[in-house]
Amino acid sequence: MTARRKCGAERGGREGPPLWAALVAVACSKPWSPSEYSEAALVANVGRGFALGAATAAHQIEGGNDNDWSAWEAGAFSSGRAHVKGGDRSGLACDSWNLWERDVGVLRELGLRHYRMSIEWSRLVPVRGGWDEAAAARYRQMFALMRQSGIAPAVTLHHFTLPRWFAERGGWEHPEAVADFADYVARAADQFGDQVDRWITINEPNVYAVLGYMDGKWPPGVQDARRGARVLATLLRAHAEAYATLKARDTRDADGDGVSSEVGIAHHARVFQPGSINPLDHLVAHASDEFFNQAVPEAIATGRIRISVPGTIDIDETYPGLTGAWDFFGLNSYTRDHMRVDLGTPSLSQTYVPDGKPTTDLGWEIYPEGLLELLRRYARYQRPIVILENGIADRSDLQRADYIRLHLLAITRAAREGIPVTGYYHWSLMDNFEWAEGYSGRFGLYAVDFDDPARRRTARDSASVIRSLAGALAGRAASATDE
Repeated sequence: MTARRKCGAERGGREGPPLWAALVAVACSKPWSPSEYSEAALVANVGRGFALGAATAAHQIEGGNDNDWSAWEAGAFSSGRAHVKGGDRSGLACDSWNLWERDVGVLRELGLRHYRMSIEWSRLVPVRGGWDEAAAARYRQMFALMRQSGIAPAVTLHHFTLPRWFAERGGWEHPEAVADFADYVARAADQFGDQVDRWITINEPNVYAVLGYMDGKWPPGVQDARRGARVLATLLRAHAEAYATLKARDTRDADGDGVSSEVGIAHHARVFQPGSINPLDHLVAHASDEFFNQAVPEAIATGRIRISVPGTIDIDETYPGLTGAWDFFGLNSYTRDHMRVDLGTPSLSQTYVPDGKPTTDLGWEIYPEGLLELLRRYARYQRPIVILENGIADRSDLQRADYIRLHLLAITRAAREGIPVTGYYHWSLMDNFEWAEGYSGRFGLYAVDFDDPARRRTARDSASVIRSLAGALAGRAASATDE
């Protein structure tokens, strides 16, 4: 086999590519150039219903929330280091609870017809069994204005934060957690189903399990791999129940396209690259890939929850209703992790970025080729793939435009291969509270002045890339109508 042929990409199965293929791919690959991307190519290759939008999450933009995260933000680790970088607290955030009409105006300025947002569980259900009618009415106002503006909301039901009463009962470890979540989902479907057709049940259950229950960097601050694996399994059960609830209760078609409820989960995936030819580096990369990238989609595709933490726990069970419980594959994609074995750490591994690789303000590698790798991998589930998050922390706005173009190039190439990518939501519409990173990570197409009581939003230059693409898609839609 020639070197050229080796560079051509052996696609691994569930196990991933063999070690030699992973290393050859790195050696042979050339960085992509943003000049290779063109709006015309993307518009020509994606389906006519391609959803271009932006994304946010309630706790990160609304302000004034009272949940497990707002409690966590006030605390510190045993070392004395604050839970959130710089001691930041979400506080007023972007004040979107009050400035939501301005946010819809920003979407209109960009020409976007799709917006991924979340509703805050703790606002709607402040006490177990309760329901805040005023909060529900506010969300209905938001959805109504979006619909009047030609903007379709895609609504996430659980985006990391928990009501305090739920967290105090043990969170996702409580025996009634799945039932409590299903009750909330049922109320949301009843209240908002006439305005919402696209639902995301849970955002990044793998991230939640790792950062909250394994690394202990997020609430509840646990460092126990066994508990983390069990929580991930519970989140999969919760997704199954939420899916069934939404399909049963949201039977109203908000936009007249014949689909009353389209339900998925937001799965965070990243490329895990072995750091060397050392078989142990390959082993830790493979184990990370199996747990982080494969456990969730495999469980939903097969109905069999298989979660393994080597030497700690192996979960293998079936769950009724989980099989095929998704109408689309929601993908969140940002970066790649290089991995090497490190016997001195609890995970027995260490992630790093090699010298010379381009990085974001948060030190994440910029690797758009990884998005294409993931799209090729997840195409086998034969579901439309919607990219629900992709973006960059770039306060200076010097890299964002090219970052967007390079990831749209990945979508263009995937579409040419027949991979059904049906949407792209850029993270984020505006700067916001970035969890443990506080306000240090600026992901917004719009800059937010957090020192200004009015929380002024200002379009960054990079927003023009999204605005231009939105115009191209709108032009194609108009041409199709004329035909």
